[in-house]
Amino acid sequence: MLPELAREELSAALDTVVMELLAEATVAGPPVDAFRVARRLGIAVAEDDRQRGRARYVRLAGHRGRAAAPTILLRPEPRRERKHWAVAHEIGEHAALRVFKLLAVDPREALPGARETVANHVAGRLLLPTEWFVADAIACDWNLLELKSRYTSASHELIARRMLECGPSVIVSIYDHGRLYFRRSNLPGRVPPPSSAELQCWQTVHDRNHPEQTYEGLRTIQGWPVHEEDWRREILRTEVEEW
Repeated sequence: MLPELAREELSAALDTVVMELLAEATVAGPPVDAFRVARRLGIAVAEDDRQRGRARYVRLAGHRGRAAAPTILLRPEPRRERKHWAVAHEIGEHAALRVFKLLAVDPREALPGARETVANHVAGRLLLPTEWFVADAIACDWNLLELKSRYTSASHELIARRMLECGPSVIVSIYDHGRLYFRRSNLPGRVPPPSSAELQCWQTVHDRNHPEQTYEGLRTIQGWPVHEEDWRREILRTEVEEW
């Protein structure tokens, strides 16, 4: 948000605000129901099929002199995880000023798009709170499918992306219909292309529709299928030390 703001400082502020929100909503563990959190925070959620985006945070004028009521207008969406993400994101919009205040940042001096960035980070942490998520991930050796069974309101992709923010040095790769859609690491610098071992792991997962774990030297490569009737996705997590 500001050039001099350290990533660790931002992460700590985000985690603090998220745990405050969960405490206020009396949520003590996963899975996190974003709709319940919104209600407990006094935010109404209403469907609006005229929405161009998935959701929008507004304050509707109150009746008879009452204060404007915070409301999330949600576009109808068939996928449960997308609904929870949309509501969690708008809760992030609602709580963004808390993050700015904790960081002693004047929102007027923040970079363009800073509030949207904060809302995205709050949403990810709300559905996958760092403290709970890291403990559970370590306990199951970062098994994506086990984590999904515990954090049911978060999508497989969100869980995989959160691994980049919480875990040791890794590369996360996502393949859709046989093509590499996403590949990113939490190490600085340019991410190398998939190695032959990674490609073999992905191919096995893709063909067999079954989780796979393999090794390349000291590196562990884990792969999981996320296959639906009309969609074939595979997610890989590769442990790395340095380029």
